[in-house]
Amino acid sequence: MTTSMTREDYEQRMVRAGRAAADAGLAGLVVTPGPDLPWLCGYRPTAVTERLTALVIEPGRRARLLVPVLEQPDAERSPGAGALEVTGWSDGSDPYEQLAKWMDPKGRYGVSDATWALHLLGLQRTLPGSAYAGLTEVLPMLRAVKDAHEVAMLAAAGAAADATYEEILGVRFGGRRESDVAADLARLLVEHGHSQVDFTIVGSGPNGANPHHEAGERVIEDGDMVVLDFGGLKDGYGSDTTRTVHVGEASAEERKVHDIVREAQQAAFEAVRPGVACQEVDRVARRVIKAAGYGEYFIHRTGHGIGVTTHEPPYMVEGEHLPLVPGMCFSIEPGIYLPGRFGVRIEDIVTCTETGGRRLNDTGREMAVVR
Repeated sequence: MTTSMTREDYEQRMVRAGRAAADAGLAGLVVTPGPDLPWLCGYRPTAVTERLTALVIEPGRRARLLVPVLEQPDAERSPGAGALEVTGWSDGSDPYEQLAKWMDPKGRYGVSDATWALHLLGLQRTLPGSAYAGLTEVLPMLRAVKDAHEVAMLAAAGAAADATYEEILGVRFGGRRESDVAADLARLLVEHGHSQVDFTIVGSGPNGANPHHEAGERVIEDGDMVVLDFGGLKDGYGSDTTRTVHVGEASAEERKVHDIVREAQQAAFEAVRPGVACQEVDRVARRVIKAAGYGEYFIHRTGHGIGVTTHEPPYMVEGEHLPLVPGMCFSIEPGIYLPGRFGVRIEDIVTCTETGGRRLNDTGREMAVVR
């Protein structure tokens, strides 16, 4: 992960994670390769294989990292290594036996969501008295509240996505395939500093009514509404933005639907403040769309958290009672989808501050007309 974080920063994260585990009634955490591992300790394996790599964090103890011995030199050079006890295991030995020596045989542990079943089953076989629960279930706030450094990284990723959108408005849409415009988006994201492109949704005409439409061979036509949803990782942190454009002049109905979505997105943004339940952001957006007569056509949650992955807690959805906390970063992306006709979605990444919301995407939310 490319950051300016120090060994002390990673040590503080791991200590904080240990305390959170204790508060949740856990013996500790077991974290394997995936987004949680580099976030906690700064180590990202060059390859994820069947060989076990696992970080064990327990309250009040120095964190320990078990890695294949052939990867131990890389682990020892990682930015958080000074805050860890790094141990290598050799082919032919049982890594689960080694890991078990560090763990409470009857303890309940939080395990990273990305942990392979192979490794979880190996631990359960070695420690039959132990129990496990996914981190999203037991510690949903672990990565949800960002510090100032992380917010700055997300803002930089958002600015790069904004620059991508500004440039894509200048390309020709009409007469080209959706996949051609998607390739332009991917290229521009990389040109503006993204190391990883996660998605480039281009939904033209009736395809825009599918929120997760994968750009295909449909040729974009004059008169099409086009949903553009794109993002990825820049310096280890995510971007995700959506704008809906129109090829040529839009009809009165298309403009009406776009204005309703824009009003819903603005209302949800204005609802952001500390202490407000996540579900309330969803309710506010949904209320606007329902009042306009399109409630049945808003078919997904209003938002999701973002950080070292583009989708993570918290979620802006009915039933999510977690209160907003300064430092939370998440999308606000209401939409209306008219089957067989067109769709509209507008999405910004927003961070909660002490006084309300701050957008990390600043491009215009009005309907842009493209050629």
